[in-house]
Amino acid sequence: MNIRLIQCATESLDALQTISRDTFYETFHEKNSEESMTDYLNDAFSVEKLTAEIKNKHSLFKLLYVNEELAGYLKINTDEAQSEQLGQETLEVERIYILNRFQKLGLGKVLMNEAIKLAHEKNKNKIWLGVWEKNLNAIAFYENAGFEKTGSHSFFMGEEEQKDFIMTKHL
Repeated sequence: MNIRLIQCATESLDALQTISRDTFYETFHEKNSEESMTDYLNDAFSVEKLTAEIKNKHSLFKLLYVNEELAGYLKINTDEAQSEQLGQETLEVERIYILNRFQKLGLGKVLMNEAIKLAHEKNKNKIWLGVWEKNLNAIAFYENAGFEKTGSHSFFMGEEEQKDFIMTKHL
């Protein structure tokens, strides 16, 4: 299995938008209404929003390719780009998304290791993330990676308020 991580730039916007929409839909559509999913996908992964995120110097996307096929991606945030302000010493892992057919191949660990490497390069001593309280597989993955629940915050899927656990790992 040939694995490559490529930093996403605006030239890769179409690929980023497709993988973002596909992975999010696969992961969450069964537990959310179609209307909420459509509203969220159209807002969160719009060309305008993704372009602004790619251009933000405090955010970074890495596209994950397996045997030349786009399988998933990582998004990290630092400083004011973080969705919660948890301090200058922290790095947020906003997204680790992998298409279903590529799961259980160790690719989540590849993306997490990349996030940890980037945190070290940016002199951050903590990594944190938000994970939906009902996403038990992801919670187990993060716990196995050394993350602990340290709080919670609201996440809105369309008009519906959901709860995300905040999980933190000290480096």
